[in-house]
Amino acid sequence: MLKAVEDINQTKKRLRIEIPSDLIEREIKNSLEKLRHTVKIPGFRPGKAPVNLIEKRFGKQVEAEVLEKVVPEQLGNAIREAAIDPVTMPVLEEEFDYKRNNPLAFAVTLEVKPKIENLAYENITVKDIPVNVEESDVEDALKALQNKKAVFEVADKLVEMDDFVSFEYVDSEIAGGEDISSVKETISKMGNEILPLDIMEKVIGKQKGDIIEFATTFPATASKELAGRTAQIKVKISEVKKKTLPEIDDEFAKDLGYETMTDLREKAREKIYAAKTEHIRKIQKAEIIRKLVESSTFEVPESLVGKEIEAIMMHKSISGSKEDSVSQNSVSDTIEPVSSGQEAEKNKEEDPQAELRSKAVRNVQAHFILDTIGRKEGIVVSDNEVDERIASLAQKLSATPESVRNYYLYREGSLDGLKHSIMEDKVMDALLAKATIEKENT
Repeated sequence: MLKAVEDINQTKKRLRIEIPSDLIEREIKNSLEKLRHTVKIPGFRPGKAPVNLIEKRFGKQVEAEVLEKVVPEQLGNAIREAAIDPVTMPVLEEEFDYKRNNPLAFAVTLEVKPKIENLAYENITVKDIPVNVEESDVEDALKALQNKKAVFEVADKLVEMDDFVSFEYVDSEIAGGEDISSVKETISKMGNEILPLDIMEKVIGKQKGDIIEFATTFPATASKELAGRTAQIKVKISEVKKKTLPEIDDEFAKDLGYETMTDLREKAREKIYAAKTEHIRKIQKAEIIRKLVESSTFEVPESLVGKEIEAIMMHKSISGSKEDSVSQNSVSDTIEPVSSGQEAEKNKEEDPQAELRSKAVRNVQAHFILDTIGRKEGIVVSDNEVDERIASLAQKLSATPESVRNYYLYREGSLDGLKHSIMEDKVMDALLAKATIEKENT
């Protein structure tokens, strides 16, 4: 039975609960009676042993089992009675010492979803960004297709910038002087991972058989003996392949499935227009979310801020770059400070941890805002939409839908996270549909 709800802060509550003694006693007696009919007691037929004998032998065990059943049930009832929406498991403030025939009183703390009231999300003004497809965009797209169709053939020549060069290990010297017997095998297995970004500058004008020497620092993914260490490495050019590009003509178009170059150019223009349109929609959605966050003052659960900080750091470590538009699967990394670019960079340099925390808070606020709007608008995600998203991800990753599905099930235990990200995307689509597009004065 819920006795009191205390506000520790806007998102942390203390529930004081008391379970009546008669409720606990009733459960204990029922359990003892059931046990009497199943347990074997020497000298008594099944079901005929006195209850007090059963209680003497198994009372403490039954008492513990009853509390394990009753406490979670009553806690769940108290949470529903308090009309709160927890985001963390309840934490017992202190161990309780239960005594028979006495009520059981205890207190738990838990973090809850913030209540967001009077959220105005219709007719938010966003800038109109015209979509223009320049001829240079089409040319760049055709060149990209041309490069994908490039052919590399072995050639006895000096290395040029677009050539494909293969190397084989010759020698290395690890900083510190220790002899690492497995270094040759390790470097050979790592392949191009150890090559510096400017390696082509070193090999331009060289030819097959020439020795190239360079310094590199091994990444954290290298072996324990090499990770983070610097080495002077020598490799030999083992093969040079010349890059040959196909002509961009009607034959090229036919090879890609089009009748003529005119058809290919038109399709390229359509795809560029669609991509630019989607990019602009992402910018506009991000602007809407930023405005909603900036106009909100609610606190967010500290535990979720901590998880978001971990997620941001993990994302940066994996991608090595920062996304500045709405991603396909998350609104994280879309909420940026109101300050100018230079001012934001200055803030990061002065206190990067504070900036990281601020970003995490904004992201969590954005998630709660989208969740609130989604509930209010009755936005749901169907199984078909989940299947479509999985198929889309599989195509981008060159994987099977089943492997993508299994990845989410293995990593998160369910598809709830993916379903929630689809819901957020649908909410952002709805917000953009309700927005006011402000055209620039000409």
